[in-house]
Amino acid sequence: MAKPQRVYQVWKGRNKFMFNGRLIFGPDAKSIVVTLLLILVPIVTFCSNVARNLLHEVSTYTTGYAIMGVAIMLTVYVLVLLFLTSARDPGIVPRNLHPPEEDVTYDSSASIETGGGTQTPIPRVPRTKEVLIDGRIVVKVKYCDTCKLYRPPRCSHCSVCDNCVERFDHHCPWVGQCIGQRNYRYFFLFVTSSALLCIFIFAMSALHLKYQIDYYGNVWKAIKESPASVILMAYCFFFLWFVGGLACFHLYLISTNQTTYENFRYRREDGVRLYDRGCLNNFLEVFCTKIKPSRNNFRTYAQENESRPRTHTRTTPEAETDRRAKVEDDREIGGDLLKISKRRDVEEA
Repeated sequence: MAKPQRVYQVWKGRNKFMFNGRLIFGPDAKSIVVTLLLILVPIVTFCSNVARNLLHEVSTYTTGYAIMGVAIMLTVYVLVLLFLTSARDPGIVPRNLHPPEEDVTYDSSASIETGGGTQTPIPRVPRTKEVLIDGRIVVKVKYCDTCKLYRPPRCSHCSVCDNCVERFDHHCPWVGQCIGQRNYRYFFLFVTSSALLCIFIFAMSALHLKYQIDYYGNVWKAIKESPASVILMAYCFFFLWFVGGLACFHLYLISTNQTTYENFRYRREDGVRLYDRGCLNNFLEVFCTKIKPSRNNFRTYAQENESRPRTHTRTTPEAETDRRAKVEDDREIGGDLLKISKRRDVEEA
């Protein structure tokens, strides 16, 4: 008798699991190592060179130790947020084994030949259907051929992880995970705290360089004696443009209750934003509401497939076109937000 397998062992998505399904990552989880190096290498350089020298340059030892302590605490905070963003279920919608039978229709124009020469219509599932939100808003939801379900409102299928994710924002290669309903808060805090860390390291490195200039009375001599300060200032200045700009962009998205995916994919569509509840309520929804529990228990034992035959549905050319466009947009949103924005502007022109 075969040993029963757990859900994470037979998971159909491209996710990677650790510690027997307790931690879930995206398929590009190795990129987290690069992110860790980008954070830890400058911090170690700062503490071992700049902060250590500031212990003797500031007026009191207490201030010098405070500078080093703040740098270390900010770094730990950033790393914890990176872990909470990367290693948790972002809001994956469990797949169905079969299409929803109540929505299956039969296409008489396309049929398959069965025994005896009879023609049997091919079962199909409508591409979209309308659902009511909050008892007042009617929206169209799309059917996902991969997950065999109608995606909930604001849900989208990530072509990188191969999962439907609730309130899908984008797939972030820097954290190796989808950003969705259950980890968006931590992602935003990770980005903003990284920007604050860049500002702090830049300011303290500039302070150390100033002390060197005052001591030697010459800028070039000070740079020669403290090259780490100049390198850290240039490094933080460069990355502050990235994380700072990203933080400002997501502040705008939160204030209007949009996701990155909605902003880029539906930017050309005019009309009132369906989910905008006002700036204050939008921020409260992101930061002050309880995070929903995961809809997946990856450590439970997987259920065996039902004995009834599966319903085979036909993928239409329109669905295949939508899927290809979705794959392209997912990768562009995660890799370069500026690139997809420029592409959309060219299409509009």
